Amino acid sequence: MEYRKLGKTGLDVSAISVGTEHLLRQPPATVLSVLRESVDHGVNYFDVVFSFPDYLDNLGRALEGHRDRVLLTGHLGSTVKDDQYCRSRSPRASEPFFRDVLARLHTDHVDILYLHNFNSPRDWDTVIRPKGMLEVALRLRAEGHARFIGISGHYVEVIERAVESGHVDVVMFPVSLLGHAVPGRSELLDLCVRQGLGLVAMKPYGGGRLLTARGTQRVPGYSTGGGDGYKARFPSGITAAQCLSYTLAQVGVSTALVGVRSAAELATALSTLDATEQERDFSGLLTAFGRYVEGECVYCNHCLPCPVAIDIAEVNRLLDAAQLGLTPELRAAYEALTARASACTECGACVQRCPFGVAVVARIQAAAAVYEA
Repeated sequence: MEYRKLGKTGLDVSAISVGTEHLLRQPPATVLSVLRESVDHGVNYFDVVFSFPDYLDNLGRALEGHRDRVLLTGHLGSTVKDDQYCRSRSPRASEPFFRDVLARLHTDHVDILYLHNFNSPRDWDTVIRPKGMLEVALRLRAEGHARFIGISGHYVEVIERAVESGHVDVVMFPVSLLGHAVPGRSELLDLCVRQGLGLVAMKPYGGGRLLTARGTQRVPGYSTGGGDGYKARFPSGITAAQCLSYTLAQVGVSTALVGVRSAAELATALSTLDATEQERDFSGLLTAFGRYVEGECVYCNHCLPCPVAIDIAEVNRLLDAAQLGLTPELRAAYEALTARASACTECGACVQRCPFGVAVVARIQAAAAVYEA
């Protein structure tokens, strides 16, 4: 494993790190396998984004006895409502969830406490107001429950404000081939270096699109780090090694955060470290990702909670997958949903919460038309 400094924190972080988001609702044996394999191969950074009790309990059991070998994160503002992920901006509501994270992970602190998923200037203003999220994060750090403070977000202009504020030590931001030509991205990475910030590159596979998309596709701004989006012709056969090599080659990147749901996916990511120079070469892909569209779902579920418990991200994923052909496997996955798309009441709450301009209600209606016709 290669290790890099996480900015001015001085922490040594593995070049490839593990995002645990996709381990949500996975069997405990799978979680144990992925995390233990990760540690055995030198991965030492794990992003813990959710506050679901079962998810945290599985992570806690898998990491038992390894706390001194790993760096853990927490996300202030990632909460649960009606058994669904909910992004909260209430410090009073968010702090108890963070304290439960500590308890279930059997630790008294996280190494990085992220101000969770801030994507607009107005959103950032809520961070720095009196008795806002930043004040809570600083107090938690003073109490010894966090070593450093970070921010996660998807847009250049917001992260710039956070960096320039001097309040954060670490930035989590999308860095992938999809964002190669994003206006202001290079300047942001340079700014992070000048300020000595650790840079955690999320979405190195572009939310999975780089490994699965074919032909001309719309690339949304939130997958890239800013802008209004663009159209790109995806070359066939893009590999994980190319994606991760690109991300790790960008200025200031401390670690590439890879979401994995199985030991096999972990092995694919780690194989980048042993890939040949030819296998890692991404130079021929750069011209494909150069201009900017908006409004495509990245399956992040930041639009939740849904009052009728629709898994909006999964419905959107199944809708997009069906564009290439409605297979029996896709139908079976749709039938397995707890709530179908037709249950949508068109309340519009999801549209208001979506930071990426997705026409959520219209897409849910489209999914119902495809799968329930």
